Amino acid sequence: MTKRRIVIHHSPDADDAFMFYGLVSGAVSDAEYEIEHALSDIESLNQRTRRGELEVTALSVHAYAFVADHYAILRTGASMGGVDYGPRLVAREAFDLGDGELRSIAIPGELTSAALALRIYLKERDLSAELVNMNFDKVQDAVLSGAVDAGVIIHEGQLTHTRDGLVSNLDLGQWWWEQTRLPLPLGVNVVQRSLGQPAMQAVSRILRASVEYGLAHRREALEYALSYGRGLSVEDADKFVSMYVNERTRDLGSEGMESIQKFLRRGADLKLLPAMPQIDFV
Repeated sequence: MTKRRIVIHHSPDADDAFMFYGLVSGAVSDAEYEIEHALSDIESLNQRTRRGELEVTALSVHAYAFVADHYAILRTGASMGGVDYGPRLVAREAFDLGDGELRSIAIPGELTSAALALRIYLKERDLSAELVNMNFDKVQDAVLSGAVDAGVIIHEGQLTHTRDGLVSNLDLGQWWWEQTRLPLPLGVNVVQRSLGQPAMQAVSRILRASVEYGLAHRREALEYALSYGRGLSVEDADKFVSMYVNERTRDLGSEGMESIQKFLRRGADLKLLPAMPQIDFV
């Protein structure tokens, strides 16, 4: 029997690599579906999904508001902030957001969840700044060079910014937790509705098996993930993966689903999104 081929797109980061180790290693397979994976940065995936180009992909929760008509969210494969971690607003020195001196902030992609979280934070406090869109891996250099006053960093920069000479002035994951007692929803995996319910459920089952395999074979999965760590030490890679690949990655659960609903509802209420989308979970 010829297997149906499905390509899952994700970003080239240590946490995503860890999730896909079960599939890449060959330990996880399926009798009906041949799963391949392809890599691209998250903002490119956001924009391509908005154009309907991808069947299954990692996606920023923010971007889901623009594609909900054609995609459902998989309960497996999410990246969520925590009690004391998430995207950080960094600068060369400490500052007070309310003093009016902050003029420009780099954001790591227009449709990233970090960008929406910052916009919510600023709008609720009636603060303003010029938001400068750039690729996530350019943000720290832009701040260090003085091209922008501050920047929102995602991925491994959350662990490495202090050794690079930057100061964290706001942890958006901690802010969201303090407001909601829920983890900040950052990335999810989505599946195109046109695949049909059996295929959608199969993709969810296969991805969950891969996540579970990585969690059960942590050392081997971490060694594979290190190749995507952009210079992270073993200790930092282990910490980073622990932050973003955990039980909420295996299954969003009620808290994860509630947080996604609240995050997008707040964005819609503040007119930062075109409308509150209809959210479906697989």
